[in-house]
Amino acid sequence: MDDPDDIRAWQRLTAQVTTSGRIVAGDVERLARIGVRHVINLALAEHPDALTDEARLLAVAGIAYTHIPVPFNAPEQQHFDAFVQAFEGGEVPLHVHCIMNWRVSAFLYRYNRDVRGMDEMLARALMEKQWSPASNPLPEAAAWARFID
Repeated sequence: MDDPDDIRAWQRLTAQVTTSGRIVAGDVERLARIGVRHVINLALAEHPDALTDEARLLAVAGIAYTHIPVPFNAPEQQHFDAFVQAFEGGEVPLHVHCIMNWRVSAFLYRYNRDVRGMDEMLARALMEKQWSPASNPLPEAAAWARFID
């Protein structure tokens, strides 16, 4: 089965890990068809692009769900710690998403660098396929630049 790479900011990292920006109701079945067993959502449920009733829709499809709401202007260590626990403790294949794949890519940058011991340049290159907090003009990007340092 082909990846649903038309999902916003879709990225396959490994055979067991995919990431994206926001998902819509029709994407749930598509994720199930490619074998996703666990979804981690880092977006706020109140965001206008957030999928309403995501936990229930995923449960109906037989997909486990972990929601770690990370305010875009205030990522904290506790969010990262919860992410690591969910990422390492959940079923695979797993899919991690937020709204733009920016939160996800920053979290995976830290995970790859600090937990997995990946070379910093390689970890940064993976993150920068989605965005770079250091060069993004949004005011919130400064919080992310601090978070990943």
